[in-house]
Amino acid sequence: MSLMLNDEVALGNDVRYKSFIVAIEKVLKQFESSTEWADLITNLVKVKKTIENYSQFHSIPKRITLSKRLAQCLHPALPFGVHLKTLEVYETIFQIIDKYHLQRDIILYSYGLFSLLSDAALPVKPILLTLYETYFLPLGEALNPILTGFLIGLFSALEEGADYYNRIIILLDNLANRIDEFYFYTCIWSAINFVSIVRYSAITFILNHFDKRKNMSDQIYLIGLSIETMVSAVCTCLHDSGQPLVQRSILDFLLTCLPLHRKLLLKINMVKIINGTFYILLQRDMTLNRRIYTWFLGANQLSENITNEQHQVNDLIDSSSYFVTHTQEILIESLRSLLELISMKPTLTIVKLDNDDNKPMTSIIDSHRSSTWTLTKLIRVLLILST
Repeated sequence: MSLMLNDEVALGNDVRYKSFIVAIEKVLKQFESSTEWADLITNLVKVKKTIENYSQFHSIPKRITLSKRLAQCLHPALPFGVHLKTLEVYETIFQIIDKYHLQRDIILYSYGLFSLLSDAALPVKPILLTLYETYFLPLGEALNPILTGFLIGLFSALEEGADYYNRIIILLDNLANRIDEFYFYTCIWSAINFVSIVRYSAITFILNHFDKRKNMSDQIYLIGLSIETMVSAVCTCLHDSGQPLVQRSILDFLLTCLPLHRKLLLKINMVKIINGTFYILLQRDMTLNRRIYTWFLGANQLSENITNEQHQVNDLIDSSSYFVTHTQEILIESLRSLLELISMKPTLTIVKLDNDDNKPMTSIIDSHRSSTWTLTKLIRVLLILST
């Protein structure tokens, strides 16, 4: 396969560029006979030298094969010495090609880089972050095609108290400042939806960037461009029973950013989210259930507007009033929707078998969640809510 673009067509008759193509092909061919990691380092040195020998050309030939070999050299099973030498090759490429060519080929060169950070050895991380900061960050909105992958790579390595935590946070903040913030948070929700390892750190990032002095309607960019993506991500986190911290953090997001009285989402989306909280109720984890009850009763919203003494006297009355006014209707609607899904399950199973190939991924996920409900589980939810 070839990527012969305008500049390469213009270089087609250049003898030196033809020599560049032959030289890079010869070096890349040697990767096929590599049997030891030391062979990889030798080949990487040759690649770097070849590119430097033809540094007058901003367009690197055989970029698909080159990026493939470089990505393979960043495999986490290889010694960090191979990773360091590979990053040297990347830096040489980025120094030689101009911003235009990096924008054009960003998908190729990012292929192996984004998955490295979370598994990288300590000596590798600062060099990789420097590449991000020096060459990727200045591209701004040209990063849009690969932004979700970039965020997955950063959030998967983001662990509070770990090395380079603050540096990654600063990089994320700088990214948010250079890219449309609606699109930025859309990509975060997309990453949360499909990659479990990033969920806790990504949700924590969103919560830390929510200004509690303002309403969500004043910070609506935190929801992103697609409400459906955000709702699907929230529901995915609510169902992520293997990560209690994810469930806890997404409930904190609901409490802080989406209180029921704000009516920020359509009823159909709120039903999906509340059905997700029912799933958590069945786990009987009191730390999680307490957050759900607080969300339903609006206790944290009420406590912001009244004194402690008033809270002690009127807590039950105010919570009941909040529930009746803001929660009861949507809660009943959610229970009714689950009952309808349970009653239609045989029909839904037949339709699902016929149509799965044509469904978008989010629809398949929603169908799977719905299919896990039974009448017994729904009765258990009712018993828990009534206690």
